[in-house]
Amino acid sequence: PAISKRQAVGEHALDTLDDITNSLIPYLKEQFGSLPVVLGGYSLGGLFSRWAASKTECFEAVAAVSPSLWIDAWCGFSDAHAVNARYVYLSLGDREEHTRNKAIAQVGNNVRWEHEHLKQTLGSDNTTLEWNAGNHFTDGARRTAKGFAWCINKIINSPEK
Repeated sequence: PAISKRQAVGEHALDTLDDITNSLIPYLKEQFGSLPVVLGGYSLGGLFSRWAASKTECFEAVAAVSPSLWIDAWCGFSDAHAVNARYVYLSLGDREEHTRNKAIAQVGNNVRWEHEHLKQTLGSDNTTLEWNAGNHFTDGARRTAKGFAWCINKIINSPEK
């Protein structure tokens, strides 16, 4: 169930992924050649990034920063839909799960579960969970940049590079 008053939130995820995979990535490859693609985002963008990596093999790495993994049945979805990226960065603020909203309070448990699941499926060297000081609204840009930097470093230092 949506927590937004706008029920359309998330309604166009497939359309967005289609635009990314069928328009944006081909354009970027035409302009810059075949480079690894990292998809990432903050909050719902982090959720979208993790979800998208289960729908396509276009992404080498995913930076899911403060991802909205509080949604009902996330763990079941993740278990049934393997991530196709090689690397996944997760981060969460250490105050995010301490909220009165019981649905959103599940984010900490779900992110911990996701990290353990990714360690089993990708290997412990190919995923990380970083805890940051603060709540969901603390240092979003800095934390997102750290997620992308982790992904890029993993790709650059990959033994298969």
